[in-house]
Amino acid sequence: MELALKIAAAAVLILMLFYLWPAYKNWQENGPKAEKGDWQAALLPLGAVVALVVLLIMAVR
Repeated sequence: MELALKIAAAAVLILMLFYLWPAYKNWQENGPKAEKGDWQAALLPLGAVVALVVLLIMAVR
């Protein structure tokens, strides 16, 4: 039974890829383009999340 579930899950994932492929192509062609300063704006929240995780790890030790 476990093998059948793995095969079914793989089939569902493949079908989902076929379903989402046109949307992916549309996003790649018509999506917003990155501008100067976008990476800096993204790194600030990511750094805050990393700092929070480190703080939580230190708190439970």
